[in-house]
Amino acid sequence: MDFFVFPRWVNRLRPALAAAVVLAPVYAVAVVYYGCSPKTTDIGYQPTQPVAYSHAMHAGDLGMDCRYCHNTVEIAPHAAVPPTQTCMNCHATLRAQSDKNIPVRESYATGMPIQWMRVHDIPNYEYFNHSAHVTRGIGCVSCHGRIDKMEVVRQEKLLTMGWCLDCHRNPEQNLRPLDAITEMDWVPPEGDQLALGRRLKEEYGIRSLTDCWVCHR
Repeated sequence: MDFFVFPRWVNRLRPALAAAVVLAPVYAVAVVYYGCSPKTTDIGYQPTQPVAYSHAMHAGDLGMDCRYCHNTVEIAPHAAVPPTQTCMNCHATLRAQSDKNIPVRESYATGMPIQWMRVHDIPNYEYFNHSAHVTRGIGCVSCHGRIDKMEVVRQEKLLTMGWCLDCHRNPEQNLRPLDAITEMDWVPPEGDQLALGRRLKEEYGIRSLTDCWVCHR
């Protein structure tokens, strides 16, 4: 008499199980490759942009506030990429015929957005909320570096899980007054960052959140 541990219909699952055995390692490799690619973790990643936009001139020499272009950082998870209209607010008259601004003028005329290249890109399995950070004392420079000195924007921080957790466990090292969030050259009074950070942590009601769900939702 034949003896079967599993019912016969289980045999129908064998192709699916075989595919899973083959595809699971491929999926794991793809996740690791994407998570460790230069676009997400490598310091120094600096893609060529479709417009030769200089943050060093705009944010540095001209002193433009980050929020003029990235106007959603205080109210939304994502920092908005400025629409072409934002550029044309100035460049409709200022250097209107500059060759550097040809892609901007073409975008404005056709209504097609400029295809900016994302520099600070995190994997889809991570969740980061800009507003939750900048409205609680984390300045732009803490994650993006001295943007006001970059002719072409590059990634300066690791953006790895360990790097994020270091700040979540010890936020005192990065906290600053809310009115100094976009000031790239801000320094703590009397140079005592930790003392100021501890005071602001209590004032802002910041908790050291390290649970998995905080970033993986």
